[in-house]
Amino acid sequence: MSSRGFNSTFGGLPTTIFELMSQLAARHGSINLGQGFPDNELEGPASMKEAAYQSMLHDSNQYPPMVGVPELRQALAEHSERYTGLPLDWQSQVLITSGATEALAAAFLGLLEPGDEVVVFAPLYDSYIPIIRRAGAVPVVVQLRAPDWSFDAAELATAFNAKTKLIVVNTPHNPSGKVFSRAELETIASLVQEHDAYAALDEVYEHLVYPGYEHVSLRTLPGMAERSIRIGSAGKTFSFTAWKVGWVTGPAPMVQAAAKAHQFLTFTVPAALQRAVARGLREERSFYEGLGPMFLKKREWLAAKLTAIGFKVLPGQGTYFLTTDFSGLLPENSTEEDVEFCSRLTTEGGITLIPVSAFYEDRTTAPKRLVRFVICKTDAKLQAAVEKLEAYFSKRS
Repeated sequence: MSSRGFNSTFGGLPTTIFELMSQLAARHGSINLGQGFPDNELEGPASMKEAAYQSMLHDSNQYPPMVGVPELRQALAEHSERYTGLPLDWQSQVLITSGATEALAAAFLGLLEPGDEVVVFAPLYDSYIPIIRRAGAVPVVVQLRAPDWSFDAAELATAFNAKTKLIVVNTPHNPSGKVFSRAELETIASLVQEHDAYAALDEVYEHLVYPGYEHVSLRTLPGMAERSIRIGSAGKTFSFTAWKVGWVTGPAPMVQAAAKAHQFLTFTVPAALQRAVARGLREERSFYEGLGPMFLKKREWLAAKLTAIGFKVLPGQGTYFLTTDFSGLLPENSTEEDVEFCSRLTTEGGITLIPVSAFYEDRTTAPKRLVRFVICKTDAKLQAAVEKLEAYFSKRS
């Protein structure tokens, strides 16, 4: 075999903590509350499965259009106008992708040039930085600070300069559950326009917002619709993560740039699944509009139990993630950090969580004692997990 190395951006990446913790959970038979996908019992409407099945039987199973089937692109244009008041031309402003991660990759590869700078907030979804770097661009990280995950406006302003091409805004936010406020988005919009930049909006959790809070899309603010490309996900909207149907919407020139990258990444997406998602967007609104209330109920129940055990629950306004500080469960003068805590809890306590430091490329800037719970699990599984935690920490007290 040749001694020559492989791609430096991807080849140097370690095995993710998500994979390592899942492997550890499997070896020890622990309850896995680290995996960021719903239990089978919580997945989407049966009518959508039937629609996919019928489409496979009766419609063409050959390559659909590269940009997506008309039914889904039209449904997404309707969805945009219904929930944001922004109409879209379904023929030029909507692109269907193989999941939201491919949508992000197509957007970054299609929009960025070598040397461009991209502002991102940490903690962050782990695909952003490798793909930005592979596009030749330079990530510039701005910290979201616990417990409320706010950003410093002065720090954000400093991150922008003449090289800034793009800012990535993920709201509702993974892993924190933060929903960016209108005031925060107005600060971002002002900087984007001042520096003649663009925004990539990762809004895959748009319908997972708790009652009493509002998801505001940056593209609805004055002057931002023509500067914003938006990423969405059927996997999150309908709890069908295996379907890998995502989308990009926005100004036609930005969507077309993403489409030119998409054609060489996956080219197209299974037509039957696209048609089923179109049906779901139009006819299963009660499912995705019910996600926020359902997950708030789970969050409130779990938060009370975790607080009684000794965790400090950080605030969150959406998603199916719950972040906690475990400092109060450690002996005085303990030096244990989040990765070690999660490993110990898996092997000794039978519960698997994800260390929040996994969402930082530079671990030296990460909080050291925060862990993420996933709440998109059955009530029975959450109850069993709480019982294990209660038993484990009662023995150690």
